[in-house]
Amino acid sequence: MSGQGKADHSDRAYDIVLFGATGFVGALTAEYLAAHAPEGLRWAIAGRDTRKLERLRERLTALAPGAGEVAVLHADAAEPASLRELAHHARVVATTVGPYVTYGHDLVAACADAGTDYVDLTGEPEFVDVTYVRHDVRARETGARLVHACGFDSIPYDLGVYFTVGQLPEGVPLRIDGFVSVDATFSGGTFASALGQFARGRQLAEAARDRRRHEPRVVGRRAYATTGAPRFAKEIGAWALPLPTIDMQVVQRSARALERYGPDFRYREYAAVRHLPVAVGGVAAMGALFAAAQVPAARRRLADLVRPGEGPDEARRARSRFSVRFVGEGGGQRVFTEVSGGDPGYGETAKMFAESALCLAFDDLPGTAGQVTTAAAMGDALTARLRAAGIRFRVAAKR
Repeated sequence: MSGQGKADHSDRAYDIVLFGATGFVGALTAEYLAAHAPEGLRWAIAGRDTRKLERLRERLTALAPGAGEVAVLHADAAEPASLRELAHHARVVATTVGPYVTYGHDLVAACADAGTDYVDLTGEPEFVDVTYVRHDVRARETGARLVHACGFDSIPYDLGVYFTVGQLPEGVPLRIDGFVSVDATFSGGTFASALGQFARGRQLAEAARDRRRHEPRVVGRRAYATTGAPRFAKEIGAWALPLPTIDMQVVQRSARALERYGPDFRYREYAAVRHLPVAVGGVAAMGALFAAAQVPAARRRLADLVRPGEGPDEARRARSRFSVRFVGEGGGQRVFTEVSGGDPGYGETAKMFAESALCLAFDDLPGTAGQVTTAAAMGDALTARLRAAGIRFRVAAKR
């Protein structure tokens, strides 16, 4: 996955540019960067409304006086020239502007051409697959690292599996199941993105097929993620409902990229639900949402319920938690691990996102380029950053 070598971009004006900084998650990310910026960090906030950005900078300065030095840049997803200028001034661009399948392609193209590292929060498989087909080759040529899904989608799963693999023997077939429990609410932007994906089944399938035509096959190894069946999982004492999310695809790509995952690797992911009626209700609700998303009028009415830019208040976020438990087997050993933290959709996502950008900007990392996963691009370094920031990675038991 190596490119032609990472160019020296130390002469660029900014280490990190945060695009979409005035959105719900963007503002939380800006607050995190302001509070945790390493000495000498050169960063900027960017978007289409400079007055909103200036008000955000004022708020950041109240939190951290040094944030008064943060630059304000105009950039608009509808103006490709502004995105190209943005990419040429930054070492890393971090974008929260979604839905990415609608607003994200020109920025990825700009970063791939400029050799600028790129991170986003997408949970949209179609966008990731189209990005691979269009921009992976160019990014390899320039040394840009295009890293998607750097929030709750999909860091706890990708780095959690990476951490679990490290507890198991090398050179043997590995089987890992992930079980996620979440107590949180989601923003209008997240809800709108999910509705959009539900309505784009045909386009999603076409993008996946096109990627398979372009993606080289792994030789001499197998690495795959599969959707399991609903079941009562005795190993965690809960009902396990399959989660066909982007997380499984991300984990599979990490496993294909890294030989440490062994000669024959399989991953499955589930929602862990304690009570059967809740599990049945959750499946029914998801089915109803999917069906409604196929009807334009119903989709519009649902989208009006929670608008992009809206999200849970600070008190609700403070009560939110997540836990992802992993059961890994291989070489006659079985290991139980866990990744856990606070509010997954916002507080911890902003933390994961900001630390991903800082990791790309400053850490000693493997020589990767093109479209890469968090585990392949930043594995140990990003895990260490997140642990230091309060996200827990632990081994619960080994047998």
